[in-house]
Amino acid sequence: SRLDRLPGRFSDLRRQYPAVDALICNAGYGRFGSLEEFSPTQIQQMIDLNLTSKILLVREFLPAFKARGGGYIILMGSEAALSGGRYGAVYSATKFALRGLAQSLREECSGSGVRVGIINPGMVNTDFFAGLSFRPGQDANAHLTPEDVAQAVWLMLSARPGAAIDEINLSPQKKVIEFRKG
Repeated sequence: SRLDRLPGRFSDLRRQYPAVDALICNAGYGRFGSLEEFSPTQIQQMIDLNLTSKILLVREFLPAFKARGGGYIILMGSEAALSGGRYGAVYSATKFALRGLAQSLREECSGSGVRVGIINPGMVNTDFFAGLSFRPGQDANAHLTPEDVAQAVWLMLSARPGAAIDEINLSPQKKVIEFRKG
């Protein structure tokens, strides 16, 4: 499977870029529906992308960060990591697990100078929703922008070395969901 090739690819990346001092684990996708609508393959694919790939990436770079006495790992969670929602069982499960990973790594790494954080954005107006039956409201107060998320990442990265921002929950001012017809 493609997942079996990831450790080798991540190892190649680490060797190619030995000076990396921050990982921002942002890849992911969402599929929504009742649990019984998901095939075992679809469930595994979401777990692999939203969780397992991030675990393997961090696993590859973490020893070098610890040896250097510093670095930053930022995981991109979701508001779905804070409260499960209807038709989001698999997606929420991957994001809850990612949040647990961040919390555990934070404890594991606190004495090594490696800072670990997670950002849990609400609905961000991106192509994430292109294949879904819903999207965030288009009013500027009803969705986040990629720039909002980037500012949260920068806040974590720019904190002084002795300070770690463990978690940022980022929400649009209003929660509006628009459903597509058809």
